[in-house]
Amino acid sequence: MPRPIKATIHVANMTHNLERARACAPGSKAWAVVKANAYGHGLERAIRAFSGADGLALIEPDYAVRLRELGWAKPILLLEGWFDADDLQAMAQHGIEGTAHCAEQIAMLEAAQLPGKINVHLKMNTGMNRLGFMPEDFAKAYQRLRAIPSVGDIVLMTHFANADEAAHECLPIGEQIRRFGVGAAGLPGLHSLSNSAGVLQMPALAGQLASDWIRPGIMLYGGTPGGKPAEEFGLKPAMTLSSEIIGVQELKAGDFVGYGSRFQADGAMRVGAVACGYADGYPRHAPTGTPVLVDGVRTRTIGRVSMDMLMVDLGPVPHAGVGSKVVLWGEGMPVDEVAAAAGTIGYELMCAVAPRVRVVEG
Repeated sequence: MPRPIKATIHVANMTHNLERARACAPGSKAWAVVKANAYGHGLERAIRAFSGADGLALIEPDYAVRLRELGWAKPILLLEGWFDADDLQAMAQHGIEGTAHCAEQIAMLEAAQLPGKINVHLKMNTGMNRLGFMPEDFAKAYQRLRAIPSVGDIVLMTHFANADEAAHECLPIGEQIRRFGVGAAGLPGLHSLSNSAGVLQMPALAGQLASDWIRPGIMLYGGTPGGKPAEEFGLKPAMTLSSEIIGVQELKAGDFVGYGSRFQADGAMRVGAVACGYADGYPRHAPTGTPVLVDGVRTRTIGRVSMDMLMVDLGPVPHAGVGSKVVLWGEGMPVDEVAAAAGTIGYELMCAVAPRVRVVEG
């Protein structure tokens, strides 16, 4: 029999979240971002959940080919483009689109002898300073691409750094939009601007974020990139990590809990051992006080997370015992709240669920 821990994937909620993204951007086509094995939810499930998307976007060339093998016939986009000449051959063979963000990629494309055309998304660096051509170099990169016989359509794209805070003091979204407008001036092609944060801002910034394509990612899985809780945007959790209490200890004042004796009881208390640890993907650095549900009641973790177990305070749940149900994150316990308590983000928690955790649908 398996351990009690399991990750339940809510496929219907993933579909719901895509519909919420579309509602924020009426008239725009949507790339559903499925990188990192659909943020830990599985490519096969993503294909079913996002069947209504106009395309799927990811960064792994081998996974892009896998999507074709799984039967996805609509567009596929590689968000970081191609890494070598072999990638270009596979892209042309399987009808996969790619992002060009540097001169070296364009040179590879110029030298390639491809069996067909590929669509290219030309990326502009508008201030995030990870990938992309500077606005003043963008038109030149566009002209190089346009001169390559194997290049089909060219889409103009950028990526927002702080769209969850429209008026961010360092780099407001309006400044990135301005830079994009300057760099793309006069160039034909559809525009692809908004990630999840941008999509969620669209209703509030009507007209300013007009985009032919949107690229929702984390919001499809029930998380947000920052700001308001996901439920306030009408999003639903796509993954619930749950387990059970497998042991109970009765402590007296002064007793310690866990490795390093990081937690000390200040009075009599009951604590429960949960079958979930850092080898399952739960963050080891999650401190005492990280929220958790036991039999539907909110309580807290205590002490240091170990490889296979973590400890919870059963004070708020006096009826709890061995076999009591525990929700680490998901339905009833927002992943973003757990992540914030642990000093990380919901993306990391969902992507980090370990292979030994049983995955089911529900």
